[in-house]
Amino acid sequence: MATTTDLISKINEKYGKMSKGQKLLSNYIIDNYDKAVFLTAAKLGDIIGVSESTVVRFASFIGYKGYPEFQQALEDMVRSKLNSSEKVEITNGGLEQNGVIKEVLTSDALKIKNTMESIDEAAFYNAVEALLKARRIYVVGIRTCAPLASFLSFYLNMIFDNVVNLQTSSTSELFEQMIHISDKDCIIGISFPRYSMRTLKALEFANNRQAHVITITDSIHSPMNLYSSCNLIAESDMHSVVDSLVAPLSVINALIVELCNRRQADVAKTLEMVENVWTDYQFYENDEIDLVDDSIKMAYPGEF
Repeated sequence: MATTTDLISKINEKYGKMSKGQKLLSNYIIDNYDKAVFLTAAKLGDIIGVSESTVVRFASFIGYKGYPEFQQALEDMVRSKLNSSEKVEITNGGLEQNGVIKEVLTSDALKIKNTMESIDEAAFYNAVEALLKARRIYVVGIRTCAPLASFLSFYLNMIFDNVVNLQTSSTSELFEQMIHISDKDCIIGISFPRYSMRTLKALEFANNRQAHVITITDSIHSPMNLYSSCNLIAESDMHSVVDSLVAPLSVINALIVELCNRRQADVAKTLEMVENVWTDYQFYENDEIDLVDDSIKMAYPGEF
């Protein structure tokens, strides 16, 4: 894997022998590597004012087999910008004036890009089919993955009437909530480093009951995949002490959208029922902004 130093060194070593166009490319890449990483050879050439073939030849000239390998080196360069010492500085606010927001957002965008390029679409659609056929759907996510599990469960409940979001502080309670799981059911386990043993045990239990097991995790080597027949891999790591879960959330969003597409009539009926409940019970009558008259309805003591 190339490092930041590798790429810059390659450019510096060849810089004196570069043509005018290659030097323009070098300068742009060093100053805007976080933007260049998302550009095709043609688009990069358009920005610099050189041809696509010039960009491809530039990648070969500095020592890469082609533009894809050069772009991978750019991705490694972006990723390495948040090294261990910088992560500690972020925790202490040390990089606040050096573009932390740009570094973190760029890194997150890169994770989504990598996930998009590597996601197993066959596994994705297998997961969709399994969920559509399931008698009951269980969702489990512990610690930092709990918000993802809650988010997924919320929208699954708009599509199905058989969703169980497993919430617990002990493995025994998990088993109690899953006591009726069978081969007619499906479970989605969400876990990223540091992996949750409780989530793993829940998936093992489900697998032993012949339930269909789906995982959303970070690697084919994740222990969560030991009991799964359908693995949705999303890139994740840590910014300082914060788990980056934007790519897993995007995969979850895609899953929800596809399920909604498959169950459009059911979703429309559910949303209509929800709107009716809101209206009948005046859930938002005294707590919403009227965009027409720009006024805010407020509830005051004695109004209920």
